[in-house]
Amino acid sequence: MNIRVLSPSGSAARAALGRLRTFGTLIGFLVVVAFFWINLPTTFMTLPNWLNISQQVSMLAVIAFTMTIVMVMGDFDLSVGSMASLAGIAAALIFRDGGAVASGVLIALLIGLVGGAINGFLVSAIGILPFVATLGTLTMFSGAAFVLSGGETIFGRDIPAEFSSFARGGIPLGTVGERALVLPNLSLVALAVLLVVYLLLEQTTLGRRLYAIGGNAEAARLGGVRVRLLRQIAFMLTGVGAALGGLMYASRVASANPTQGGGLMLDAIAAVFLGMTLSEEGEPHVLGTLVGVLILGVLDNGLTQMRVDSYVREILIGAIIVAAVTMSSLEKRKR
Repeated sequence: MNIRVLSPSGSAARAALGRLRTFGTLIGFLVVVAFFWINLPTTFMTLPNWLNISQQVSMLAVIAFTMTIVMVMGDFDLSVGSMASLAGIAAALIFRDGGAVASGVLIALLIGLVGGAINGFLVSAIGILPFVATLGTLTMFSGAAFVLSGGETIFGRDIPAEFSSFARGGIPLGTVGERALVLPNLSLVALAVLLVVYLLLEQTTLGRRLYAIGGNAEAARLGGVRVRLLRQIAFMLTGVGAALGGLMYASRVASANPTQGGGLMLDAIAAVFLGMTLSEEGEPHVLGTLVGVLILGVLDNGLTQMRVDSYVREILIGAIIVAAVTMSSLEKRKR
């Protein structure tokens, strides 16, 4: 019988490698920040720019935070981008017909809830794979957005000023020189959603049961967890988050377009996968997702300031997704 004895140096190397795997994404984030700080010394590492980044990523953050809820169970939702577009179109049509802001917002969120319920029913009750089910509803929601809008953008003249001004408002923080600093309302909404999702997943029985489903759905079911019901609830929450992200986007640009949420789905999944690499268990955690969102936001902001072609960003995001999934898969295989 062969007995393998690890030397102290070998144990230290393994421990160091484990820490590198765990904190590699965080280290990568700091490297990205340092790169742009060095190359953009007067504009990047400033409070106004970071407030701007927080506003730029707020819509993605809301969708990614709520996407974390379904990814905790080992599922995902490909339809969030289309749902964001549909929610924005629905609200804008209500505004155009003279409806109140509260009515437009409420109906858009209800559409997100219903869309999430459809996804949850297809996955949990019918048993369709999440990829197939949400790929189908992605097309459905996108088609509905085009049908309702007639394929046209609903511009600012049909959007109430109180709705579009929400994205431009915020909490005053003082001034830098002659420039007023404001903590944007959209950033505050994203922070509120972050807090709610964190408390839900990390501090409640519901969150622990969702993680149990992600660990082993059959074992969770045998242990008394209502797997179908919880999957249904999770997809509904993700649908509401997608609709809220769509409303935030429509408020920021003071218009609604049937394709404006198209890029949010891949970015949201990338953010969650990046966050998973920060967990020793390789599980999604919403604070890790926050780091993933910030990485994507910093890349966007820095590359824009450096006047780098937008297609370069797409290459980088694709590489980030592949690297994050690879790291997560290798860690799970090792365990």
